[in-house]
Amino acid sequence: MPKLLLNIDVPDMAAGIAFYTAAFGLHVGRRFDDDFVELLGLEAPLYLLVKPEGRAIAPAGGDTRRYERHWSPIHPDIVVDDLDAAVSVAVAAGAIVEAPTREAAYGRIAMLADPFGHGFCLIQFNAEGYDALN
Repeated sequence: MPKLLLNIDVPDMAAGIAFYTAAFGLHVGRRFDDDFVELLGLEAPLYLLVKPEGRAIAPAGGDTRRYERHWSPIHPDIVVDDLDAAVSVAVAAGAIVEAPTREAAYGRIAMLADPFGHGFCLIQFNAEGYDALN
């Protein structure tokens, strides 16, 4: 069975570790080197990779890394038990709230960005969760 690994590029490892451990209660699992760290505490491990701003995103090019807020069609949704508390913790760690928390058929959702420009959502499911969308 395939296994999900979540990799997030950051321009500074210390800042990346500080944000993700404070915002989500993660902890360092392994340090592979100064530019590659595993964080644990989610269902899938999260890997922080130091990638300098302006560096090509892949050998074939196509774009360069930038750490101001940018759009990506892929983002993590992190399910929490108490959305208001989770938003407060994430903001205290350096997250930026991008839209007011809103109600959805499946619960409540907050849209944020980390200090490196990556968007993410915090979701508090109601009793039905995504089954409410059927």
